[in-house]
Amino acid sequence: MEDRQRAAASSSSPSSLASPAPSSSQLNLPSSSMSRGGLLQESSPAPSFLPSSYSTPRIIYSDRFIPSRTGSNFALFDLCPLRALHRPHLLRPPTTRLLQRGRGEAAEGRTFLGPIPLCSDPSSLAPITAALSPPTPDRAMAGRVSVLASPPSGSAGDSSSSASSSSPMSPFGRNIFRFKTEVRRVSLFPDGQDGGLSGAIASPPKAPRKVPRSPYKVLDAPALQDDFYLNLVDWSPNNMLAVGLGNCVYLWNAYSSKVTTLCDLGIDDSVCSVAWAQRGTHLAVGTSLGKVQIWDVSPCRRIRIMEGHRLRVGALAWSSSTLSSGSRDKIILQRDIRAQEDFVSKLTGHKSEVCGLKWSYDNRELASGGNDNRLFVWNQHSTQPVLKYCEHTAAVKAIAWSPHLHGLLASGGGTADRCIRFWNTTTNTHLSCVDTGSQVCNLVWSKNVNELVSTHGYSQNQIIVWRYPSMSKLATLIGHTMRVLYLAISPDGQTIVTGAGDETLRFWNVFPSPKFQSNESDIGSTSLGRTQIR
Repeated sequence: MEDRQRAAASSSSPSSLASPAPSSSQLNLPSSSMSRGGLLQESSPAPSFLPSSYSTPRIIYSDRFIPSRTGSNFALFDLCPLRALHRPHLLRPPTTRLLQRGRGEAAEGRTFLGPIPLCSDPSSLAPITAALSPPTPDRAMAGRVSVLASPPSGSAGDSSSSASSSSPMSPFGRNIFRFKTEVRRVSLFPDGQDGGLSGAIASPPKAPRKVPRSPYKVLDAPALQDDFYLNLVDWSPNNMLAVGLGNCVYLWNAYSSKVTTLCDLGIDDSVCSVAWAQRGTHLAVGTSLGKVQIWDVSPCRRIRIMEGHRLRVGALAWSSSTLSSGSRDKIILQRDIRAQEDFVSKLTGHKSEVCGLKWSYDNRELASGGNDNRLFVWNQHSTQPVLKYCEHTAAVKAIAWSPHLHGLLASGGGTADRCIRFWNTTTNTHLSCVDTGSQVCNLVWSKNVNELVSTHGYSQNQIIVWRYPSMSKLATLIGHTMRVLYLAISPDGQTIVTGAGDETLRFWNVFPSPKFQSNESDIGSTSLGRTQIR
């Protein structure tokens, strides 16, 4: 009350406007309040648009904190107060402004007078009308913005005197933030889903990797059978290709292109499947008489013959020292080559010939496909399938486990199905399905990148390189004139070999090299012509 009485007394006197401002001791303010920003400030000189005879009154302080912007130098950035843009009546240059200080003070007729400068230069107010107009709609949200003006160096007084409407950085002649040329936006998500990154500017997508459209090598393979249910080609970790032709098995050395005859089963038997062990030099051969022969290719010596099937053995798969064999008799036999018995367990469940077998990369799960249109998954100890998938509508021969994601399984159906399906065996879910338009004969995943290859039969006989999980086609390879029934991948994961009933084997470079490995492959690098495998 004492402060208000003193303020009222000073305002009632005619000479109070010209009298010096009371000191802090007269206002009973603590000495520390002198250092508080904005509470006690020196009055600023009159703006340039006021008459020269005008004398700036002293600011009269009260017990209320009223922020004073008389010392703000808006000309430093050629700006006017933001409130002027929303209140056009403030654009008129008033000399004083009445600030009534509450209902009680208004009743007494007391007012506080003080200049409120809007701009240091009245000429800079002219373009404000144009600034208030809305921006062009199609450019309001397009492209990026960049700062075109920055505070000049020097004192505030120098900046005030140099700012005028002719300044090249005038905020209303040239915007502080001005849109550059529009940048084309690339969506990171399909179907308009931005994943919470709305307005993000993405870099343009990389050009797809180029895959050679023709094979770099072709081998003649006389008597290569045109039978969907057989598996007659496999590539060893030691870079040796095994091919079953009629009643013989031939080995082709990928380093030297040398061809060796491994075995001859005789006129009463024929080769139905071949499969290399994961390590070493052992090769398993399934025959039309239902037998499985184990060969050591180093000395070209047969180790043993295992029986158990009554009909032809068209599918083989290794898991360490365990060999699984699938037969037309609908049975899968688990064999341990270290044991004396021909087989250690029998897996039953298929209602027709077993034509596809693949162990997972961790050797914990076995996937089997049959002519009964069924895809089963078994574990190491089960004699009944732990997972059953019945979505295919034709024989399931093409089976491949992903080396990149645990539990990801791909399968392909025959002529009546034509689909590649993906399964998560960990959660027992069907992930997706792609209609390829033709019979799916084989599938293999790349070890180097998240891609896979499928080979096809009726009606297009093509080879397709897919990018997973989008399943976009990287390349479609045409060369075989009959169904591409056989497929194997090289140890380095770059090259595939395909076989067909047209009695040819074709080598394709479809996958990139693994990291920290030379881009050049020594497989078939010396001979690019057409040769004969026997």
